[in-house]
Order: sequence, then structure tokens, then C-alpha cells
Amino acid sequence: MKLVVTHSPHIKTPDTTKRIMTDVLIALIPASISAVVNFGWRAFLLMAVSILTAMLTESILKNYKHGLGHALQPGNIFGDGSSAVTGLILAHILTPLLPLWMAVIGAFLAIFVGKHVFGGIGQNSFNPALVGRAALLAAFPLYMTQWILPIDSLAGATSLVTGEGSYLMLFLGRIGGCIGETSALAIILGGLYLLYRGHISWHIPTAYLGSTALISALLGTDPLFAVLAGGVAYGAIFMATDMVTTPMTPKGQLVFGLGCGLITVIIREFGGLPEGVMYSILIMNALTPLIDKIMQPRLFGGGVSA
Repeated sequence: MKLVVTHSPHIKTPDTTKRIMTDVLIALIPASISAVVNFGWRAFLLMAVSILTAMLTESILKNYKHGLGHALQPGNIFGDGSSAVTGLILAHILTPLLPLWMAVIGAFLAIFVGKHVFGGIGQNSFNPALVGRAALLAAFPLYMTQWILPIDSLAGATSLVTGEGSYLMLFLGRIGGCIGETSALAIILGGLYLLYRGHISWHIPTAYLGSTALISALLGTDPLFAVLAGGVAYGAIFMATDMVTTPMTPKGQLVFGLGCGLITVIIREFGGLPEGVMYSILIMNALTPLIDKIMQPRLFGGGVSA
């Protein structure tokens, strides 16, 4: 029998970056529909502008050597789909009242600073969408903290600020907040799809949500409210599970999720902001290399004394 010797990788999968990103976009459809239902055309415009800006920025940065015309070709604009995912996730974590030109700035910074400064897809240390949101919050804090209530479209605060909102309203997203974070039902549907497709595991979402509920209960806060309100559910499923910026091992992922939950509750209870999801994930992104190093599994046959 003739043996064929080839270079690595020797274990292959039919999944490609484009296929994975397409599945993530499919998983984000329920949250996107919920955003439009709850916040109307304004939410649709935010998503459209953010996605388009992210894709154009990615295409131009990747194809600048070939000229603008090459970069603007339809196939090159979508690329592997990662920029569209970044743009949509960024839009989902923005207030519906944010001016569209600010969304353009956020999407541009998410791709340029969040991805390409580090070398492009697969080399970024931080979640790009959160980098874009952090930049917007630092530059335009007033605009980033203005909300409307879905039912009557009046200016109002989020449930985390008021401490109000029935479980049903929190579950369906009929509360003030970022356009894609309010409906737990839509987020859960997207998370189940990603689990079914095998693109995320249960470790980070379970550890994140569980630690948030437990620590909140210990501090006297309703644990179910703590999980349903704000962006914890969205962050746990769609951002804390990012393949590039989170630990590789199951034990490392549990530590990552626990850290996110702890930091989120600390910021909520003792910080100056009502929400801590963004900073918790970014801080744990920075600790991912250390977690991977500590949680590195022992090599087969290693650690055996002579």
C-alpha cells in the first residue's frame, strides 16, 4: 500500500471561516428581528450602516494594494463574513438613539483598531466589536447612554438603572437598552443554533451566566433579574465565546466565564456604570494568554519522573 505524506494539518474539517461567520449571522437573526420590532426603523438603519461600514473598511484595508475598485467588488466586500459579523454585533450593543455617523466611526475603529492593528482576522487580542463600543463610550458618553422604551418610544432608562421590568418583559425585550441585547428569547434562540452547529460550547456561557447569578444573589440582588437585564446574556453567548480572543481549553473557558461574571457584578454593584459586560470581556480577553498558559494540558507521557 502506498503511503502519502503531506504537510499539516492532518485533521481537517469542512468548516471554513466563511461558513462559520455565515452561521453566526444566522444566529444573530432573531436578535436583529427583535431589534426592529422593539425599536423600529432606527434599529434597522443602525445595523445596516454598521455592517456596511465594517465590510467596506475590511475590504479596503485588505485590498488597498490592488486599488479601491478591486476592494469595492461585491465578493471582496463580504469577504469571509467576519467583518459583517463585527458590524452587526457592534450595532446590537448600541443605543437606538445613537447618531448614524457615530456608528460609522465605531464600525471603522472596530475593524481598523480591533482587528487590523493586531494583524487581521485570527490575530486580534480583543473582541473587535467591543473595541468599537469602548471607543464610542469614551468619546461620546452622553450619546451612548441615552435610551428609548420600545412600547411608547419615550426617552427612558434601562432596567438596570431603574431596577424595574417584569421577567416577561425582560425575556421578550420590551425594555429600554441596546437594540440587540434586550430580548433574552432571541439571544437564547441564536445561542442554541450556535451550539447545534458546534461553533460554541456550553462552558463560557454557563460559567458567565451562573457566576453572575450566584454572585448577584450573594450581594442581595435578584439573580434572575441580574441575568436577564442588561447585556449579560448577549455577551455570554455572542461575545465571550469569540474563538480568537478566548481560551482554548474547556477548563480555561470556565475560568474565563467565571472571571467575566465576577467583574460584571463588581462593576454593576460598586462601579460608576450600571453595566459591566463590555469591560469584563475586554479584561478577560487580555488575560486569555495567561489562562491558556496556566490551563495548558499535560502532554501525553509528560510529567513522569525517571
